Amino acid sequence: MEQVNVLLIGSGGREHALAWAIAKSPLLKNFYIAPGNPGTSSLGENVQLDLDDFDDILAFAEDNEIDLVVVGPEQPLVDGITDYLTDYGINVFGPSKAAAMLEGSKSFAKSIMQKYNIPTAGYEVFDRHEISKLESYLQEQVTYPVVLKADGLAAGKGVFICDNYHEASEHIDRIMNDVNLSAAASVIVVEEFMQGEEVSVFAFCDGNTARYFMHAQDHKRIGEGDTGLNTGGMGAYAPAPVVDSKGIQHIMDTIINPMVDAMSTEETPYIGMLYCGLMMTTQGPKVVEFNCRFGDPECQVMMPALKSDLLELMLMTVNGKLEYANIDVHPGFFCSVVMASQGYPEEYEKGFEISGLDLLDEENEVFFSGVKSTEDGTLVTSGGRVLNVIGRGETLKEAIARAYEGVSKIKFDNAYFRKDIGVKGLRYFS
Repeated sequence: MEQVNVLLIGSGGREHALAWAIAKSPLLKNFYIAPGNPGTSSLGENVQLDLDDFDDILAFAEDNEIDLVVVGPEQPLVDGITDYLTDYGINVFGPSKAAAMLEGSKSFAKSIMQKYNIPTAGYEVFDRHEISKLESYLQEQVTYPVVLKADGLAAGKGVFICDNYHEASEHIDRIMNDVNLSAAASVIVVEEFMQGEEVSVFAFCDGNTARYFMHAQDHKRIGEGDTGLNTGGMGAYAPAPVVDSKGIQHIMDTIINPMVDAMSTEETPYIGMLYCGLMMTTQGPKVVEFNCRFGDPECQVMMPALKSDLLELMLMTVNGKLEYANIDVHPGFFCSVVMASQGYPEEYEKGFEISGLDLLDEENEVFFSGVKSTEDGTLVTSGGRVLNVIGRGETLKEAIARAYEGVSKIKFDNAYFRKDIGVKGLRYFS
């Protein structure tokens, strides 16, 4: 393959991890990250583009002879950036607007799963103008606990588990009246509550072929023991022992390959990274949700684990050549602990200096999520999730210990992190 110019879209920990992996490729010629963060500035050139203005992105891509655009976050994909750029002959790693509806609309994803017999929870769909009908359904017809979901994108904060009608009614009010949630809630999905352990399975897809990449386990709740409010993710580890190689093959055969085939049949071929959130129930794996990109914080553990050339895999994906791809990962385990600002996912302060990064050794990687650089080069906190500290080890226990050893060296005011990331996986080895 010839060397290529790459533009990566995004600014968080996921994009820092992707940039770190792409930058290793001998196939990379020129590398730009828009807007990037202080961590990506040493891997390529950070550029300021308006991510809501596809014309702006197109003009940059044409001026800089970009061969591949890699889209990190879900919003531009759901808004149709892939369609826009490919119309002008620019390759994009990420699904079309129609295919990205697997994440952009939970009701759409459920309807596809139902049509093609892909295992998922039972559900009902209600328009936001049918609140009285929804309330009657929740009062008279459901078995609690039940799950309420805003249909659209809600940054991981549009899902509520309700133990009774009173809780369900409160969450409906919240969905309807919260400015950030109401935009995602033109439709509300009511789902059967599934018992089991969650796992995230990732596969490269080129429209016809799906190739398993890795599986990981996220920790979505803010508090230890999976308590408190949902967040964008407080840490992850991979591979997650809740699923073995036989289980992965079953998931590929019953969920991921059928979904890729379904999208092809629907004339909306899926091209990019398919992220399947699963519940391992007593009846087997069932889909919680599909996402149309790398996970965050799962990406931060998967990139250090990847032995193959990420850029080469992305190029094979967009060119429909995945059947010839080999995806190799390093042995052992990888654990990521998110250091956050106290108060997240609600109100928090920012602007605190970050120290100790220079004390980390080769056993750790750090990916920035909410970090900015001041005029004099000082790194300060600028978000709820500040950074991701990754540890690797031959065993899961070693990977967890090394991640927390890294965390212990990094300091900033009002730092908060969970102390139990990966612990639930240890019981598989006792």
